[in-house]
Amino acid sequence: MSHSRKGSIDGLGDLLKNSLKCDEPEVDKPDFREIDLGSPLSPLLFSRRGTTSTATTTSSSSSSSGSVSGRNGQNLVPKRSDLSHSGELSGSVDSSPRARVSKPVHTRSKSVATHPLIYSGGNSSISPAVRTLPAGNICPSGKVLTTGMATRDTKTDVLGSGTGNYGHGSIMRGGGTHKSTIAGGCRDSSAGLATNPRGLMTGEGMKGGTPRSDPEEFRYLGNEHYKKGNHAKALNQYNKAIAVSPGNAAYHCNRAAALIAVKRIDDALSECEEAIRLDPSYVRAHHRLGSLFLSLGQVENARPHVCFPGHQPDHIVMTKLERVEKHIWKCSDARRLRDWRGMLREADAAIASGADASPQLFSCRAESLLKLSQLDDASSSLSKVPQMKFLPTTSSSYSSKFFEMLSEAYLYFVRAQVELALGRFENALKAIETAREIDPKNIEISLLLSNVRLVSQARIRGNDLFKSQRYTGACAAYGDGLRLDPSNSVLYCNRAACWYKLGQWDRSVSDCNQALRIQPNYTKALLRRAASNMKLQLWVEAVRDYEVLKRELPHDTEVAESLFHAQVALKKSTGEEVCNLKFGGEVEIVSSLEQFRAAILSPEASVVHFKSASSVQCWQISAFLDALCSKYPSINFIKVDVEDCGVIANAENVRTVPTFKIYKNGKQMKEMVSPSPEELESSVRHYSI
Repeated sequence: MSHSRKGSIDGLGDLLKNSLKCDEPEVDKPDFREIDLGSPLSPLLFSRRGTTSTATTTSSSSSSSGSVSGRNGQNLVPKRSDLSHSGELSGSVDSSPRARVSKPVHTRSKSVATHPLIYSGGNSSISPAVRTLPAGNICPSGKVLTTGMATRDTKTDVLGSGTGNYGHGSIMRGGGTHKSTIAGGCRDSSAGLATNPRGLMTGEGMKGGTPRSDPEEFRYLGNEHYKKGNHAKALNQYNKAIAVSPGNAAYHCNRAAALIAVKRIDDALSECEEAIRLDPSYVRAHHRLGSLFLSLGQVENARPHVCFPGHQPDHIVMTKLERVEKHIWKCSDARRLRDWRGMLREADAAIASGADASPQLFSCRAESLLKLSQLDDASSSLSKVPQMKFLPTTSSSYSSKFFEMLSEAYLYFVRAQVELALGRFENALKAIETAREIDPKNIEISLLLSNVRLVSQARIRGNDLFKSQRYTGACAAYGDGLRLDPSNSVLYCNRAACWYKLGQWDRSVSDCNQALRIQPNYTKALLRRAASNMKLQLWVEAVRDYEVLKRELPHDTEVAESLFHAQVALKKSTGEEVCNLKFGGEVEIVSSLEQFRAAILSPEASVVHFKSASSVQCWQISAFLDALCSKYPSINFIKVDVEDCGVIANAENVRTVPTFKIYKNGKQMKEMVSPSPEELESSVRHYSI
């Protein structure tokens, strides 16, 4: 071999070595200190396994690098594991068949002056490949095979440089055209194609700018949407990428991040598990899954993923995990000791420490509040339990326990208790039966199931006896249920109705007090207590109860009438003279000053209509006042004819009709001269509450 020929071959080898040096872009270098497991864009720390004998860097299978590895240029086809995470952080790697590189053929052709493996097809300029390895079918002469394209020889053919969607070795038409930079990419002025900063081609020639078969373009667009906070759009792009390439673990991990952002925790769990199934050594998927388990309060499931073997765990995540674990242990101890306030305190602390999506901890709050006789707060807390379509406990590998019962079973266990206390016996029975199906061996669930069944039977038996007017037997039946469930407000209220029918009003008041202690806003118990107080002639207590009911039920005529009679009875019991007091249905006509002054002394509002028989406007508004009289029965409506009773008009300084004045306890509260019907009713409604 001649010296010149040997030098030429050595030079060709140097060029080939240089073409294999594919460094990762600076933006994609992993940095664990800035980890954000909720983002598909955040980098992770990956262990480096050394370099080959060449300058090429070989990344681990869990990284997202798209670099090509090889030894001395002999293995130029990237392994599948090297491409499995392409598209999460590193440069674009097209996983389609056209992106696969073939073994290069060394030639001795003189046409390799610019690049030994690219044929320009003429005198047109060519784009040399920079830090990339060209691929394609190349003749020994260095020319590109263009079989079937002989009729399209009006433009020059060049091999793709790898910067566009066509990849290395693909034939591009018009290689000598001028290119200009547009928005971080390049545009071919002749073909109308542009490349984005990731080297993927978009534009008019790509049918709307999105190559339908390129998952990397979908991934890139998804990342762009995610960075802008458009998580739903990002999720849509990741879905498209997975539809094209379902075996890419990085795409599933990216979709998990978007699902977390839109609060679909259960779906995010599935995506992380799928990513790990595709690549068990995928560190980011493990860390993301660990963080999800931590937010669910499942410390025992989170730890193996947060502390993934061979990789340093994130200090912040580990601190959260330890705090959550500590508060859950304290919460468990408090429940065992029946320290309900301590249990509530520790549950709140665990949620604040990072387990803010845990259905079990929110259910724990509800159980604590129920045991503290705060039923309304317990029901409110239960309504805030995060809803999930599935729980990790459905998988044997992720079965976790909460207070010695399976996590999902505990949710139904607490719901059954709250539903039972609210008197929703059918719902309670259904919930505890579901808990039993999930965890059939748990003794606590079995005991509650037996209890719910017995309480439900006692309530049904009591209702049947009450309907048949066997009130004594109904009292006994409700009592049996209360011995099994002493915190059941409905059973107390039902038994109070029996005592009322039996004339034992003091016992009725006592049971109503118990029901209201458990459920302060229990309207039915308040009604029965007010009625019993009326029977016991406890007028002050009766008026107080009816006033509360009037605020709760402002348009209830029966409540308003009962309040009116209780107020009249209270006045009489104190020796106050009561006259001309009527409840609804009619307007009182006043013809003397003494009668007028007695009428406006009522503690209830009195609406006085000063009118004149000769005024048409007074006749019109008077008919509207009659309608208000029936609509607001708790208000006293009075009419005064100023022509017949000038002395009242002078005493009240009435100069214009129609005039309306509202009095309470003898004092004028408001005056309206010639009001509209809407204004009049608005004032009446205000003083009727």
